[in-house]
Amino acid sequence: MKKIFKNTEIAFALKSDTELDRAFFLFKMISSQPLVRIGTAVTNFALKVHLPVEKLIRASVFDHFCGGVNEEDCLSVVDKMYTKGVSSVLDYSVEGKEEEDQFEAALKMTLKTIDFAQERKAIPFAVFKPTGLGRIDLYEKVGAKIALTEAEQAEWDRVVERFDIICSEAHKKDVALLIDAEESWMQDAADDIVADMMRKYNKEKAIVFNTLQMYRWNRLDYLKKLHEQAKQQGFHIGIKIVRGAYMEKENDKAAEKGYKSPICTSKETTDANYNAAILYMLENIDSMSIFAGTHNEESTYYLMQLMEEKGIAATDNRIWFGQLYGMSDNISYNLAYNGYNVAKYLPFGPVKDVMPYLIRRAEENTSVAGQTSRELKMLKKERKRRKKA
Repeated sequence: MKKIFKNTEIAFALKSDTELDRAFFLFKMISSQPLVRIGTAVTNFALKVHLPVEKLIRASVFDHFCGGVNEEDCLSVVDKMYTKGVSSVLDYSVEGKEEEDQFEAALKMTLKTIDFAQERKAIPFAVFKPTGLGRIDLYEKVGAKIALTEAEQAEWDRVVERFDIICSEAHKKDVALLIDAEESWMQDAADDIVADMMRKYNKEKAIVFNTLQMYRWNRLDYLKKLHEQAKQQGFHIGIKIVRGAYMEKENDKAAEKGYKSPICTSKETTDANYNAAILYMLENIDSMSIFAGTHNEESTYYLMQLMEEKGIAATDNRIWFGQLYGMSDNISYNLAYNGYNVAKYLPFGPVKDVMPYLIRRAEENTSVAGQTSRELKMLKKERKRRKKA
């Protein structure tokens, strides 16, 4: 298969020279682990004591990785990307909230993004995080089958109700809905709710999508068991498949609590696991839909190759490729240029509230071997091409 991801002219067509320079500077900074650590500490401190740094954050890391501070803010980015065939997934990236009114606010915001998606072809999916709708400790308790108090049971019922309100609305408006995965210790409870939502709303096709993190060694087994249930009970499966973003946290917690880490022992095992899940889903594509979230070129080529071998059109709506805004433009824009369905996750939210997300992006780029160096190499190549031109 022709290697299409090297074309930087297509990859960065939407970036001005200034934006290209900013991206290069940003990834240069991110490539240094000590700088990321210092920058994270300084930023957190500055926000905590209310120093006026929001403008600086906004002009640098925020605007590179986020669409804006609210959903309206994102629309110019959405429209711009769509001129090149790249769709958007509006992601309200506010994390770690604990209060009922904050969960209600996240519910309202998710319903609003479903409306946006229904109105705009450029936004084919809505998305939310389970911990946007309920406390992580409560998910953990439910997943561990620990008896809840009366107050906790009422609280959990409200969490399930929020899921149902969102999934019902997505079904009614025919908008596909991605439900993100988070830490393994809360995921069992989330998986159970999402499977129930699939039974209820995926009768004709996949509307509700769960997320499988393939750096967890048991997720392929989970997919196969879910498929057995789907065959028996007559529903479609929607899966967003990713590698995962909480590796250090997962390993630390396993070591601290003395249980076997849920994370694969090597990057190679994770890659093999990811590709095995892609293959399994493609072999059962009549009852499944896949959103392949990846910045890995080899896995992307592998999925393209499988589609070609099985005679599946690039435009088949059951198969989407996804990357994060501000990363892997060489994959996203070249895929779209070659006719594939591709969507960028476009995070938004108040600068202060989105900082945990941005810090994770910076840490991920520092720790994932080759990610930042590839970004820098591509940006350098495009700057050179433009100078020659």
